[in-house]
Amino acid sequence: MSLKKILLVLIIVALVVSALVFDVGQYLSLEVLKERQQQLNQLFSNSPWTMFAICFVIYVAVTALSLPGAAVLTLASGAIFGLGWGLLLASFASSLGALLAFLSARFVLRDWVEQKFGERLKTINSGMKRDGAFYLLSLRLVPILPFFVINLAMGLTQIKSWTFYWISQLGMLLGTLAYVNAGTQLAQIQSLNDVLSANLLGAFALLGIMPLIAKMILGYLKRKKVYKGYKKPASFDNNLLVIGAGSAGLVSAYIAAAVKAKVTLIEREKMGGDCLNTGCVPSKALLHVANNVYQAKNSSHLGININDVTVDFPQVMQQVQRVIAQIEPHDSIERYQKLGVNVEIGSARIVSPWQVEITQHGQTRTITSRAIIVATGARPLVPDFDGLDKVDYLTSDNLWQLDALPKRLLVLGGGPIGCELSQAFQRLGSQVSIVEMSGRLLGPEDEDSAALLTKQLQREGITVLTGHKAKRFEQHDGKPVLVAEHQGEEVVLPFDRVLIALGRQANLSGGGLEELGIKTERTINTNEMLQTNYPNIYACGDVVGPYQFTHAAAHQAWYAAVNALFSPFKSFRVDYSVIPWVTYTSPQVANVGLTEQQATKNATPYEVTTFDISDLDRAIADDVAYGRIKVLTSPGKDKILGVNIVGPQAGELLAEYVLAMKHGIGLNKILGTIHSYPTLAEANKYVAGEWKRAHAPERVLRWVAKFHQWRRN
Repeated sequence: MSLKKILLVLIIVALVVSALVFDVGQYLSLEVLKERQQQLNQLFSNSPWTMFAICFVIYVAVTALSLPGAAVLTLASGAIFGLGWGLLLASFASSLGALLAFLSARFVLRDWVEQKFGERLKTINSGMKRDGAFYLLSLRLVPILPFFVINLAMGLTQIKSWTFYWISQLGMLLGTLAYVNAGTQLAQIQSLNDVLSANLLGAFALLGIMPLIAKMILGYLKRKKVYKGYKKPASFDNNLLVIGAGSAGLVSAYIAAAVKAKVTLIEREKMGGDCLNTGCVPSKALLHVANNVYQAKNSSHLGININDVTVDFPQVMQQVQRVIAQIEPHDSIERYQKLGVNVEIGSARIVSPWQVEITQHGQTRTITSRAIIVATGARPLVPDFDGLDKVDYLTSDNLWQLDALPKRLLVLGGGPIGCELSQAFQRLGSQVSIVEMSGRLLGPEDEDSAALLTKQLQREGITVLTGHKAKRFEQHDGKPVLVAEHQGEEVVLPFDRVLIALGRQANLSGGGLEELGIKTERTINTNEMLQTNYPNIYACGDVVGPYQFTHAAAHQAWYAAVNALFSPFKSFRVDYSVIPWVTYTSPQVANVGLTEQQATKNATPYEVTTFDISDLDRAIADDVAYGRIKVLTSPGKDKILGVNIVGPQAGELLAEYVLAMKHGIGLNKILGTIHSYPTLAEANKYVAGEWKRAHAPERVLRWVAKFHQWRRN
C-alpha cells in the first residue's frame, strides 16, 4: 500500500476513534436534538450563515466517515433551518459526504479488491458500466438500505464519480425531503420510526423499482424503433433459423433440436464448413503425413535406416480426402435430420427480422422464425496486391486441389496457418520460404515461444524472412516473383507457387445484413448475449470473433442458441475467461489464459514458473526433448493466470490447465495429483513442483531443521 493510502487510512481511523472516544454519538440522538432545539434555533437567529456552515461541515463529516447520526442531522436541518434551507443543506451535504466516502473507498481499496477478485468482478463491472446509473438510483430511492454500505461498495466498482454524485443527489432527495419535513414538526416525533410509516416505506420501495421499470420501458421503445417498418408475423415456421453449417451453426442447431425447438439449418455449400472441408481436418491430416515423412527421413540416429524415402503427393492428397470423408458423416445432413433439424441446402438472405429467403435451384421461397442465428463463418483474407491477379495463388480454401508438390513454395504470413502449412510442405519435400512483415513469427504469442518454433523451422530448412513487407507480384523471365521491402530496400523472391496465409475475414456480404441495417465493422457487432442490434437476431463463430477457432465457435453457439430460444426469461453472457488455442506445428504451441506479453500490456501482476521439457524422462525416451512449459500465476499464490506450452503434444498437455483454470484449481493441487510415469503429462506436475520450490516457507523450514537436529541429539 502506498504512503498516501496509509496516510488517508490513518486519518480516517483517527477521526472515527476520536468520535468514539468523545462519544460524539450522544449528541446525534433524537432526545438531545429535542432538548436543545430552542438553543440551536437561537444560535441560528444570531449567526445564520455561521450556523449553516457549521452544520454543513458536521453533516459532511458524519456522512463521509459513515458514522451513525445522519438521520438525526437531517431532522435537525428541518428543525433549525426550515423546509427550504434545511432541504438544501441536507441534500448537498449528504451527497458530498457520500462522494467523499465513495472516493476514499475507491482510492484505498479498489486496486486491492480488483487484484484479488478481478475475475469475479468482471461481470459486476460490466453490468455497472452498462446499467450502473439505474442500479444506484434504485438503491438510493429505498431509504431502508444503509447508505454508507452503498457509498463504500460503489467505490469498488467502475462507476464514474460524477455519475455517482448526481444520481446520489437525485435519488436521496425524496427520502431527505421526508426527514427534513418531519424535522419541521420535531415536537410531534417520539422516535425515528415515526418519520417513515410502513405505508411510506412501501411507497419508497415501489419507487425504488421505478428505474428498473423505466429501463424496461426504454428497452421496449428501443426495440420498437429498431423494428419500425417491419411487420411481425402472427406465427412462425420455426423457433430458430440458423444460417451456416460450420461449427457454430451445427452446434446451434443441435442445441435447439435437443430442447425440442423447431429449427431450420441453411447451408450454401458443404456441411461442416471450413473446419471439415478446408481447415482443421485436412490440415491436420496433411501434418500427420508430413510428420511420418520427417520421422522416416530422420531416424538414422535411432538405428533405423530407411533409404530413398519418396513422397507420392497425389496419394497424400487422396489420404487427406479420405480423412475428410471418414469424418463427414458426423456433420452430415442425414445425421442432423435424425436429430430433428430441418436442413436446407441453398443461399439464405435475411429480408426482415423474422423472415429469410432461401434460394434453391433458382427457386426462392420465404420462411419465418422467431429468432435467427447468423453463423456464416469467414474466408481467407487476400489483400489486393499489384500483380496478384496474374498469379495462380493458393489459399487454405483451394490448397486441397493441388495435384503436384510445389518445388519452391512461398508462404505469405507467419501466423498459425502459415507456420503449420510451411512445416508440412517442407517435410513433404518443398523448399519453403515464409515471408512475414513483422519482426517475428506468431505475433500474438510470447517472444520466447515464437523463437523456439522459429529455431525448429529453420533447423528443418525453412527460410524464415521476418521484417519483409510484401509489395507486389511480377513476372521475371516468365516466372513469378514477389517483390518485398526489407530494411528500406526491395528484395526479389522467386517461387513456383505462393500460399496467401494472412488471416481470415468474416463473411458479411450477400446475406441481407447491410440491407437490414445490422451493424458490422470487420465482424458483426454483438453484445455480451451475442445479439445484434435486432434483439432476436444473433451471431456467433468466425463471423463475430474475437477468436477464430472451431472450439470457440462451438462455445459461442451454446450461448447464442440458449439465449435465442429462452430470452427474455433466461439469458447468459458469453464467457471468454478460459479459451485455449493451439498451433499444430512440431513442436506444438499451446495457450490458455494470459500470455506473458498480454499480462505486461494489461499491467497485470504475475509470476513466471517454467519447466524445460528436455529434462522430462518420457520426452527423452521419445526423442522429442525440446520445448518448455511456462505458467503465469498471481504473485505469491498458486492461482493460474495463463499457461504457454511449446513442446510435443502441447495441446494435449494443455487440457489439464484448462480444467484447472475453469474450476479454480491451483498449482498446489496439480502437484498433489498422481501422474502416470513415464508420461509427457508429468511435465505439468514438475512445473508445479518448480513453483512450490520457489515458494517454500524458508523460515518454517529452518525451524523444522532445528527440530530434526534436536531429535538426533
